[in-house]
Amino acid sequence: MRLALLGLIACSLTLALSACGYTTEQELRGFVDAERAALRPVSKAIPAPKPFEAASYDEEGKPDPFSKQAFVQSMVGPAKVSKPSIATPELARTREPLEAIALDSMALVGVISQDGRRVALVRADGKLHQIVPGSHIGQSLGKVTKVEDTLVTVREMVQDDLGEWSVRSAILKLQEMSK
Repeated sequence: MRLALLGLIACSLTLALSACGYTTEQELRGFVDAERAALRPVSKAIPAPKPFEAASYDEEGKPDPFSKQAFVQSMVGPAKVSKPSIATPELARTREPLEAIALDSMALVGVISQDGRRVALVRADGKLHQIVPGSHIGQSLGKVTKVEDTLVTVREMVQDDLGEWSVRSAILKLQEMSK
C-alpha cells in the first residue's frame, strides 16, 4: 500500500509538471513582438514656432529703458502712491556758483561778523567766498542752515536708486592754519 501511494504521488507530480509545458525562445520572442506591436505611444503634435516680430520704440517723451532707475522700478514695481517730492522747489530754482563745486573740496577758513550776523569764509576753487545761512553750496542741493564760530552746518538732499529724496546733514569745520 505504501508503494502504491508513492507511485500515485510520483505520477501526479509528473503530470503536474508536464502540464506547465516547455516554451521555446522563439515563442517568447513572438509574444514580446506582438505586445510591442500592440503598444502605441501617445504623443501630441508640437505647434509651429511663432514668427518673431520686432517691436518699435519711439523714444520721444519716454524715459531711457536702460537707465538704472528704470531697472530698479521694473524689479520693485511701480510706486504705489506718487507723493510730492521734497526736492521739487530746490530743483526749480536757479543755481548759485558754489553749487557747481563739491562740498568735499571746500574749506572753511574763517567766520566774521558783518552787520550783526555771522558770515563764513569758504575757500573753493582757489577763491574765497562768503556764505550765510540760506546760501546754497555743494552738488547735493546743499543749503547752509547754521554758521557758528568753528563750523558751518549744511542740509543736503540726495536721491536714492528708487528716485526718492532724503535729507542729510553735512558739516564744514574750520581748517587749522599750517605753518
